[in-house]
Amino acid sequence: MKDANGLPQSLLVLGGTSEIALATARRLIARRTRTVWLAGRPSPALERAAEELRTLGADVCTAAFDALDPESHETVLGKVFAEGGIDMVLLAFGTLGDQAHDEREPVSAVRVAQTNYTGAVSAGLVCARALQAQGHGSLVVLSSVAGERARRADFIYGSSKAGLDVFAQGLGDALYGTGVHVMVVRPGSVRSRSTAGRAQAPFATTPEAVATAIELGLRRRSETVWVPGALRLLMSALRHTPRAVFRRLPI
Repeated sequence: MKDANGLPQSLLVLGGTSEIALATARRLIARRTRTVWLAGRPSPALERAAEELRTLGADVCTAAFDALDPESHETVLGKVFAEGGIDMVLLAFGTLGDQAHDEREPVSAVRVAQTNYTGAVSAGLVCARALQAQGHGSLVVLSSVAGERARRADFIYGSSKAGLDVFAQGLGDALYGTGVHVMVVRPGSVRSRSTAGRAQAPFATTPEAVATAIELGLRRRSETVWVPGALRLLMSALRHTPRAVFRRLPI
């Protein structure tokens, strides 16, 4: 069960090597979390992440999870929930893709969409049903400001995040009143290994800043969290900018 501040004692991370997810796990372990499941493709990186969190005092297990294999999601995630109640699920997997390459290779573009959207729909619904069955818990979904308005530079990735964002909002409405809390997190560009070497957009942030915002959102039971917060006003303006003007902006 969560503590009086809304912070979880148990955490399931979908995308167990995500830098944002691991920063969040470290922050929550320092507060209250004692049990962590890291779900992801089996790899040395996943095992290193688990060992790092164990050194912080958490009981950490791993689960073999593949976003691109939705047929396995119910079985894999069902086994995790069967081990005991989960207070928070952090849906943190995703891929940026390579816009120029993916435009030339539609199969690669489809893989981005399947990872970021289709896989998230499957895993999100499985976890939502499990959380609803136990009568409590939070589902935290890592979206992106890229889903707010299609940019020439990343519209394949952005379109997949737009779909994820709308799905998560609708799921939150469907679960309202059940005891399950859904929170959508919309970071700007995050400085991490996956974005190394790429030009950083304005209002770039860090995994640690996103983790801090997630903790605050949990305490407030927020439905939407922007990181940094100033992006909320900026994206509101950009959302209503005429396309003829928007396509000429240096973003």
